[in-house]
Amino acid sequence: MRKVDLKRERKPLYTAPAGQFVLIDVPPLPFLMIDGHGDPNGDGFAEAMQALFSVAYGLKFMSKVECDLDYSVPPMEGLWWADRFERFYDRDKDLWSWRIMVPQPDAITPDMFARAVVGAGRKGKGGTALGRLRLETWAEGLSVQTLHVGSYDDEGPLIARLHQWIADNGLSETGHHHEIYLSDPRRTAPEKLKTILRQPVQYRSPLAASPLPS
Repeated sequence: MRKVDLKRERKPLYTAPAGQFVLIDVPPLPFLMIDGHGDPNGDGFAEAMQALFSVAYGLKFMSKVECDLDYSVPPMEGLWWADRFERFYDRDKDLWSWRIMVPQPDAITPDMFARAVVGAGRKGKGGTALGRLRLETWAEGLSVQTLHVGSYDDEGPLIARLHQWIADNGLSETGHHHEIYLSDPRRTAPEKLKTILRQPVQYRSPLAASPLPS
């Protein structure tokens, strides 16, 4: 059986210097994803997470049988947005919208996904959120990212610095604020949590574009 480590194979997507900013090119990748709105500490977010990981682990075991492929389920990722970006600074979480996602190997097919959703439903996992779950390719392209170490609620100053760095370097935002949760909050002290913060961007002028660092 072939075993792969998606984090290792896609290492540039999961690494960045703490508090410093790097440009990367994010390729199109398959994800399990589900959208929602409101405080991530609420029941709706918890149900969405249960649906997401129930199907993610169902696909992992299905892949071992049907594709002769074993892999570790990668960390959860999240896109976050609101009607005004300032909502992230004042932490008005009831007004946030979100998309939580788990990357998938290329071997996962729509048919496998559909059967994994049915299997999760039979086990009573994920509730009505299963109906909103989908398997899609997500493409971000040119992006700026950094590593935040600490509580999720302490991200605000670094996010502000990230957006200032974007403006100062001839770039503009093209997508939603993106986070990759490298630490398990159930097993990690808040001050030691590691989170990749990412923002898709484009150059404001084609003449300003420069190659990514090698």
